This record gives sequence, structure tokens and C-alpha cells, in this order.
Amino acid sequence: MASGRVTGTYITHSLSPEPFKSFVPKPLPPDPPLNLNGEHYELLDKATLALGRLDGLTGQLPRDVVSLYTYFYVRKEAVLSSQIEGTQSSLSDLILYENNEIPGVPVEDVSEVLQYVKAMYHGLKRLRKDDFPLSLRLIREIHEILLSSGRDSAKMPGEFRTSQNWLGGTRPGNAKFVPPPASEVIACMGALEKFIHEKHLHMQVLGWEWTPGTITHNSIIMRRRCFARTTTLFKPLF
Repeated sequence: MASGRVTGTYITHSLSPEPFKSFVPKPLPPDPPLNLNGEHYELLDKATLALGRLDGLTGQLPRDVVSLYTYFYVRKEAVLSSQIEGTQSSLSDLILYENNEIPGVPVEDVSEVLQYVKAMYHGLKRLRKDDFPLSLRLIREIHEILLSSGRDSAKMPGEFRTSQNWLGGTRPGNAKFVPPPASEVIACMGALEKFIHEKHLHMQVLGWEWTPGTITHNSIIMRRRCFARTTTLFKPLF
């Protein structure tokens, strides 16, 4: 990797009761650019080939088999996402609930997981069938469905947050990480949207910058930064 890269800046909030610093990321792509060596490209090639094999396999399987796989994959992802927020529902609880059976956890927890499923299907439909671009508008639509019912339904569904939040700790002053202040959220998201639609950029290599572990780890981190619950950009829970 290139050395000397500055990924963002800190803003000092000295007028608050307890001074703290919030982090504002620099717009992508990284500057200076990532310096990938032969080992990185070899791993990137392996990942690309694996995705190609998976894509080819879905074209050979019967449609009902692919639909069944998608059904369980989406719900498994919804269960894992909701567990970040403290729900106790399992995949089996969700399936029982959808088939009018009694789950083994509070119905409120399972209902919240179901909102994740609805939100994900809405996003996929807009991208695939409606040919709608990945945009701030689409993010707001997904977020509105995600919080359309349940314990967080009063926390500004479909809107970017207007107050400061944080990750870890009990307040910004002792938090492990403090995201951008509300005044910077729209600018940060606008820069991200612009970057996504830059056609000449190679998006895949950013995985080396963003992903310290696995794809699952990356999806969790990005979800927490872009969506609503314990998030950095939307209305916080804290």
C-alpha cells in the first residue's frame, strides 16, 4: 500500500459540554492511489474468478433452485444485520413467523428482521427491474422501509440524521469513533454518490482499502456507516 495517505480530517467540537473530535472522510478515490503489488493482484484475480464461477452456476441451475437460494440468503443476511442492533431472532424464527407459526423469540424482534427483508427486496427491485441508479434517493427509500414499523419507527425514517451520534462509549467524549457532524453528512454522501458513478474508476480495487477481513466484515461496516440504526449518517439510536 502507498504510505502517507490521509483518509480524512478531525473536527474539534470545543463548544459542547465535553469537547470531542469527529472524523470527516476525504472523498474517494484514495489520494495517493493504492499501490497494489503482485500478491494483491493474484488475490484479486482469485476473487474475480470465484464470482465468475458463481455467476455461471446460477445460469445453469433451474430458476426455482436459484429462487430458493436467494430466499434463504436474503433472510440470513437480514438476521445477521438485525443482530447488530440487538435482536434475538434466528433464521428459523423468521421462517416460522412468515408461515404463521409462533417463533421462539419476541414477535417484535422477528418483525424487525422482516423489515430488513422488505427493505432489501425493495432495493434489489429498484436496481434490477426499475433500472434505478444507486443514489441518495434510493438509500432514503430503503431506509424508510427499514424503519417503517417497530421500535425505531419514530426516528426519522428516510432522512439523514440531524444530530451527532457515535460508536462505542456512552457519549461522544468517550466514544471509540465519532462520525461526521450532521452539518457534513449531506456533503459526505454527495461525494460518495459522485464517486460511485465515476465510470472510469476501478471500483473493485477499493476492497483492499476498505476490507481488513472478509466480505461479511466489509458489508457490516458499510451498513453501519450508511444505514439507519447505529449508523453514522442517519438518525442515531444513541
